[in-house]
Amino acid sequence: MQYLSGFLIFLSFVFTIAAYFFNEKLVFIGGTIAWIALIILFKNVNGKSLLYKLLLLSIIAFIYSFYNSFNIDFVKAVSVNQYLLTLLIGVGFLRLIATPKVKAIKSLPKGKKSFFKTYLGVHLFGSVINLSSLIIVADKLYKKAKLTKLQVITLTRAFSSDAYWSPFFVAFAAAITYAPNLSSSIILTLGLILAFLSFLVTFLEIKNEPLLEEFRGYPMEFETLYLPLSLALLVLGTHHYFPELKVILLISIFSLFLAIFILPLKFGLKKSIEKLAEHINCELPKMKNEIALFLIAGMFGVSVSSVLLGLNLSLPFEQLNGLYASLILLVFILLSFVGIHPVISIAVLGNWSEQLNHTLLAVAFLMSWATAVSTSPFSGLNLTMQARYDLQAKEIFKINLPYTIKMYIICVIMLFALSNYLGLE
Repeated sequence: MQYLSGFLIFLSFVFTIAAYFFNEKLVFIGGTIAWIALIILFKNVNGKSLLYKLLLLSIIAFIYSFYNSFNIDFVKAVSVNQYLLTLLIGVGFLRLIATPKVKAIKSLPKGKKSFFKTYLGVHLFGSVINLSSLIIVADKLYKKAKLTKLQVITLTRAFSSDAYWSPFFVAFAAAITYAPNLSSSIILTLGLILAFLSFLVTFLEIKNEPLLEEFRGYPMEFETLYLPLSLALLVLGTHHYFPELKVILLISIFSLFLAIFILPLKFGLKKSIEKLAEHINCELPKMKNEIALFLIAGMFGVSVSSVLLGLNLSLPFEQLNGLYASLILLVFILLSFVGIHPVISIAVLGNWSEQLNHTLLAVAFLMSWATAVSTSPFSGLNLTMQARYDLQAKEIFKINLPYTIKMYIICVIMLFALSNYLGLE
């Protein structure tokens, strides 16, 4: 059944891309196929408690809407997050060709230089291959000894700050799904500034730590960075000449094409076909937790919006500005601390995005994801850290909470500056 689910997930990917270029109605078929794959995999999904609650609330909302003759967009309920899933699936193929090489060393290098290289390695590779980057390094460190406080800080913050800017991150896909008219140049520029400030906040926090000189990291070889850079050039170049094409779709397509093109050069044709088949059959089903969250959260967002729009309820503000964006960011972060994933919050608020400035809204979305994920006990990052490296949720929360507060203050300043730049009052 796992092989079948992997094939269905890939088929959903193909149908979603075909829908964009040939027939928009195909996106519903792609969404339906993804739901079938989820049903097959659901017994092995983690965190079912939250998913059951979201499903129950969605059903109640749909029944209420149906009873009151409110408009229900069932096609949207099934397929609203399909492009988000397409990015997740497409970027997954990069792991076949962009996995960073780890230096073959007998003892771990230590000191400030090791901290810089480890942070930069996890951040840059994490921006493309996601959590795999952190796991590669953390596994190596954990084999030597239990992760120290400074190692936890380095790994969690280097990875989570990718969400501020990386177009290969699911956070970016969520933002562009619900705020499609955003300015990519502003998002990337502001995001890179925030990622640098995130590093600066972290370094200033630990620079006087006596243990910094004893910090043991695991630097990665950087020559494989030409692959994500090639992808970035392909996407940006194509988007420049064909601005009507969705960036999220270009990333998904070129990720797969790069894998198909480079694999035979590295491993030969026969081995490449085997690796692609193994990835589809074995690796895609491992995305079950993300697929479950995105599909169910999307449906929940549509169900809630059906009720709210049916009751003629609207946002308490007509135009988004720095103040309201800051409040939205705060609410999203606090909700993540109690188990409400940012994608759920984004799915609900995103249904009113038409009346709001998409660039400011998308920035707030990305900020909420990047700022919260390092600290929230329920984020995929911290659940992995807890389960894989024998860490306590409260330990990670305590370590990163001051950082989250500092980054929130920085984000608020940025939101007000951006609001002023965009002429929003």
